[in-house]
Amino acid sequence: MPLIACYECDLLHRAIPLDQGGRAYCRRCGARLYQQVPGALQRTVAFYLAALICFFFANFYPFLSLKIGARMETVHLIDAARALSDAGMTLLGLLVLLTSLLIPLIMMVGHLYLLLPRLLWRVRPPACGWVFRNLRRLAPWSMVSIFMLGTLISVVKLLDLAEVIPGIGAGAFVVMMVLVAAAEASFDPHLIWPRDASPPAPRPYASALANGLVSCHYCALLVEASRLDAHGRGTCPRCGGGLHLRKPDTIHRTWALLAAAALLLLPANLYPVMTVIRLGQGEPSTILGGVMHLAAAGMWGLALIVLFASVVVPGLKLIAFSWILRTIHKRSPRRPVDRTRLYRLAEAVGAWSMVDVFVVALLTALVQMGRLATIEPNLGALFFAAVVVLTMLAAESFDPRLIWDNLPDP
Repeated sequence: MPLIACYECDLLHRAIPLDQGGRAYCRRCGARLYQQVPGALQRTVAFYLAALICFFFANFYPFLSLKIGARMETVHLIDAARALSDAGMTLLGLLVLLTSLLIPLIMMVGHLYLLLPRLLWRVRPPACGWVFRNLRRLAPWSMVSIFMLGTLISVVKLLDLAEVIPGIGAGAFVVMMVLVAAAEASFDPHLIWPRDASPPAPRPYASALANGLVSCHYCALLVEASRLDAHGRGTCPRCGGGLHLRKPDTIHRTWALLAAAALLLLPANLYPVMTVIRLGQGEPSTILGGVMHLAAAGMWGLALIVLFASVVVPGLKLIAFSWILRTIHKRSPRRPVDRTRLYRLAEAVGAWSMVDVFVVALLTALVQMGRLATIEPNLGALFFAAVVVLTMLAAESFDPRLIWDNLPDP
């Protein structure tokens, strides 16, 4: 029976067969190891194909229209990124373009490239390992659901200014979002990489490290640590990914990214993220100002979501990772499960802070009506986007197995 190592705590488990719909979790840290979805291959391909069709509808048809009196402004999905670029914020526009359009498209096409040959001919396509590795790297940066939340908040913000009319593109985008979520829930890496026979493990219920094994971060193949070079690095013989006992320089890299994010957090909250110009009069708006606007409009639910995603999450993420890194430095054995859960939560919610950036992009694209009403992006949006990107990179750089390295194996 093959072995599998938990990515979050490195504990070895026997990969036993599951019932249909079953899920296997790590008995030490609670991380999900693998699942058994009925008809997973067919379902995943069907969902991604349908999502890809909806993607083209969402881009070719109007997304939203803004009507003030007899004047109407219509935008397509790509206009959110283009508006930021036209306003002189090319980097911010590129970030919005990547996270809302290009990376989701790459994820859909990439998964179909991997899965269709498996479904039709039971073979892996050329460059399978390279494609799979890069899809894993890009996954956190596909922000379809977050962009949709930004759209909803933008509509609410514009209710007292004009009539907002959703287009066919918006409906197609919502359907695409649901289909992508369903495809991600059905997908399992073992659809591409079957569980091969594992190297011998003298202590099968200890960590992979204690057994002289290293797990590939991408395809989960267990490889003997003796294959690594003098620097503790190697290449996975199955997918070609980099092998290492622990992520190289993970502590220093994570600290550096957190420090940079902390420095930018203050200007991100002090500088306005956009300016609303009505009849020639400008009204700058900060992140907290946007929260207060939603609350004043009676949208307390959305106000709390934005407050949590844009104000609470970045600060708590910095505090959480700083505390975890500090406990690792002190070799603390206390509460490893809680620390791992905190890492898991911080990694999962970090991307949702991008919602304010998407709101600024959409409002900038929609409200361009000359002296009547115009919205311009400001420097605060760029600072805030940098904070989100840096904290996400910090989460990716951190190796959660370090939390467990100073603890005895069960």
